Amino acid sequence: MEEQLQESNEPIDFTEIKGIVRRRRWQFLVPFFCGWALVWGASWLIPSTYRSGTLILVEQPSVPEKYVVSNIDSDIQQQLDSITQQILSRTRLLRIIDSLGLYAQDRKRKSPDDLVEKMRKDIEIELSHGDDKKLSAFNIYYASRDPKMAQRATSELANLFISENLEQRQKRSENTTNFLGDQLDQARAKLAEQEAKMRVFKDQHLGELPTQTQSNLQILTGLQNQVQANEDSLNRAKQQNTYLESLINQYRAMDRGSKPGEGGSGGLAEIDKELEQLKAQLADLTSHYTDKHPDVRKTKEQIARAESRRERMIADMNSRANNSSPEAAVTTPLDAKSAPLLELESQLKANRVEIANRQAEIKDEQNKINQYQGRLNMAPVMEQQFADITRDYDQSKTDYESLLKKKNESEMSTDLEKTQQGEHFRMLDPPNLPVRPYKPNRLQLCGLGLVVGFVLGAGFAIGQEKLSGKIYSGREIKKLVPFDVIAEIPPIESLQEQSSSRRSAWIAGAAAVVIVGFILLGSAVTYLYG
Repeated sequence: MEEQLQESNEPIDFTEIKGIVRRRRWQFLVPFFCGWALVWGASWLIPSTYRSGTLILVEQPSVPEKYVVSNIDSDIQQQLDSITQQILSRTRLLRIIDSLGLYAQDRKRKSPDDLVEKMRKDIEIELSHGDDKKLSAFNIYYASRDPKMAQRATSELANLFISENLEQRQKRSENTTNFLGDQLDQARAKLAEQEAKMRVFKDQHLGELPTQTQSNLQILTGLQNQVQANEDSLNRAKQQNTYLESLINQYRAMDRGSKPGEGGSGGLAEIDKELEQLKAQLADLTSHYTDKHPDVRKTKEQIARAESRRERMIADMNSRANNSSPEAAVTTPLDAKSAPLLELESQLKANRVEIANRQAEIKDEQNKINQYQGRLNMAPVMEQQFADITRDYDQSKTDYESLLKKKNESEMSTDLEKTQQGEHFRMLDPPNLPVRPYKPNRLQLCGLGLVVGFVLGAGFAIGQEKLSGKIYSGREIKKLVPFDVIAEIPPIESLQEQSSSRRSAWIAGAAAVVIVGFILLGSAVTYLYG
């Protein structure tokens, strides 16, 4: 073990390496060149595959989202995955294969499913994400043995991605708009139903609605005031009735033979008292009402009639005084009615009609008061029922307005998709026509051939050196015998051997130059045409 460690620690003797190269140059050069030539030649036997590609940019909407909100909520990454699955489906790929005539040579020995699988392997999609980890662009590649066919297939795939994206977005946007339209129709029908229920409820409970409570209260207060006024007027009319009946009784007593002075003075005093009462009543009425009020005008008419009656009574009394002879008293009929009596009877009749009318008005107004009091008593019940109907109506109206707003926004988004102003795919550059093959990489294989040739050459040279059975260095002697080398005898060559050795070295050098030249030429050809 110690000897092996010592051997491994010994420095490399470049003289020995130089000797091996000189002795085994042909065993190295021939395998080296053959290994390189084999790999380089094999690279040209592999069919060339050309790959064409194009960049598809994900364009953002041209209209800001704060003005028109998109009704397509899916992520662009999910949308691209869905489009990719559809385009790479068996039906779509077979249609592309038939339309472009792809894999013409493979159709005879492969089934359609094999062709589809082969095309899927030849298609490559490379995604590109922005700083926000959102998909911003993607590349589409297609590999084929024909560069023009690769370009045409890539263009067809890119157009399919763009058109399929537009079609899907438009269809999904239209479906969203149609769905919202259907929901809006249902909401409109429900709102119309609620409006009909509310209209029927209002018609059935007209005047009893909670919104009419305040007006009912005001009307009730007005009716109560009107009843009070009518009752006051009724009391005055009853007083007037009593007074007129007493006057008529006095006139009738006077006509039956009472002394003119007695009956006339009593009747005149009653009229004066009536005038004072009427004037006091007029003053009270004018303090509360205007001159156009019915009670004010009626009181003025009563005052005018009372004054007219007073004047006629005075004239009648004067006439009776002038004709107060026994003959005249005998000849005057006792049952004849004087003009003041007739007027009093007419006023009494009107007074009775007024009393009847006032009583009828009070009864009618009292009925109305009872009716409005009943409405006010039913207000809490009506308020609860009306609140239930109103709540359903308000909810239906809110749903309808919300759906109407969403439908209008969805329609704008659909118009945006149809005019291709929403998020869409745009081909940034058309597919390129490949000039150099994508596979195989012949320049790389050429370098690999150098490595293979070097390994083969070194292997052959070292193998021959080991298998020759000859010893060429003192280190190898030490491995065989445990003695140090005392002296070395250099090789003694004749002139012929020296000449032969020089000629062999020149030939080997020329062969090495030729080999290097072939390798450089092959590499140049590979770089230019590979």
